[in-house]
Amino acid sequence: MNIGDLLDPRAIAPRAGGGSKRQVLSAVADIAARNFGLDAEVVLDALLEREAAGSTGVGHGVALPHARLKGLDRIRGVFMRMEQPTAFEAVDEQPVDLVFALFAPIDCDTEHLRALARVSRLLRQGDLRQQLRQSRTPESIHALLAREARPSAA
Repeated sequence: MNIGDLLDPRAIAPRAGGGSKRQVLSAVADIAARNFGLDAEVVLDALLEREAAGSTGVGHGVALPHARLKGLDRIRGVFMRMEQPTAFEAVDEQPVDLVFALFAPIDCDTEHLRALARVSRLLRQGDLRQQLRQSRTPESIHALLAREARPSAA
């Protein structure tokens, strides 16, 4: 599974606004709705429900919100780089500026977990996080994320 296959450049926001955690998730939901033919409120509700179970802020300024949704035929992703880091109740209590959201079909269990683990491993790489923070276009961000996994550098 290649991250580039999950993430279309049109689903990348290289300079998203900040705000509250809810506002960030709402922006993710809007991008997902526009690009995947979904209802933004349904997407937001699913993301908020998942966050209620525990924050998806995984540390180092990264959040990995995710949800399973009706209407998807495969796993899809949304990536946002926040101009202003946002409090996200992350495990390291640091604000989040890189958000990679994953959306999977309702009946997609194992593949969804594999995709989540792959994105998590990828974003543990400190050099990649730094490059993502410096990237200014959806195409450059997509190229960075689409590369196959490299050795970790936290």
